[in-house]
Amino acid sequence: MQIYLSNSGQEPIYAQITRQIKQQILSGALRPGDALPSIRLLARELRISVITTKRAYEDLERDGFILTQQGRGSFVAEQNPALLREEHLKKVEDCLQGAVDAARLSGIGYDEVAETLRLLWEG
Repeated sequence: MQIYLSNSGQEPIYAQITRQIKQQILSGALRPGDALPSIRLLARELRISVITTKRAYEDLERDGFILTQQGRGSFVAEQNPALLREEHLKKVEDCLQGAVDAARLSGIGYDEVAETLRLLWEG
């Protein structure tokens, strides 16, 4: 499991870890049942606080991406299809919001954006 941290951005370290593990789960790089490194091991590998890693794992567990079993560790959870769909929909909404913002800034109208989306959709 590869995680890259940036100290130069606005995103907190725990959020970077959470986002990257979610992406690896959603992409299939991490599969249901896969073991995650222990909180202490990941903190040591990333050279960060155990508290930061613990916060990331707690957020992932709260969102249903991982399960933690006392004495055994943390594992990728079976994914709820509705949760997966919601995560993918959020990603699409974020991308579309960026496109809408860029279009508005450039003076490109709704009809042109809708036509572009239709053409992209149809391939």
